[in-house]
Amino acid sequence: MLERLQRKASDESAFEAIYDRYWNKLLAIAYNHLRDKQASEEVVQEIFITLWERRSKVEIESLPAYLATAVKFAVFKAIATEKRHQDLISSNYTQETVQWDEPQIHARFLEEYLNTVTESLPEKCRLVFIYSRQQGLVIPDIAREMNISPKTVEAHLSKALKILRLSLKDIQLLMMVALLKEF
Repeated sequence: MLERLQRKASDESAFEAIYDRYWNKLLAIAYNHLRDKQASEEVVQEIFITLWERRSKVEIESLPAYLATAVKFAVFKAIATEKRHQDLISSNYTQETVQWDEPQIHARFLEEYLNTVTESLPEKCRLVFIYSRQQGLVIPDIAREMNISPKTVEAHLSKALKILRLSLKDIQLLMMVALLKEF
């Protein structure tokens, strides 16, 4: 794959294969250090952008080692940038300090993650889920509100719950990988 990526006439499918193969692993490494999903995704995305832009210039002997090292350097850079940002804030502003314990942080991360997944659902599926789970409406009420059959409401709700369950399994795997890396 690496050879196909580094040719003058780069093979985009090789890049896609590398991206698919290493995205979750690199995200786990970044999240293990940053503990911020969005920042971790930005770091990993930047690594892949740089790899694509420099594909014909950089000499890589071991792609996994190269990518892992690149993520670690990008994480250190992100941490340093955040520290400078926090130093600027603390030197210019006095703010009330809020202390979060570990379960609150994980609950907040999970809530944000679920909101992101919910927002990515197809429109009617998302509306049914919001009516059911966030507004507490029952299936007949949702059917009347949306002017669709109760069976359609059930189908949309089942689809939404299935997508959420699969997404939770993905995040659970990422969290387990991150925890294993700490040992």
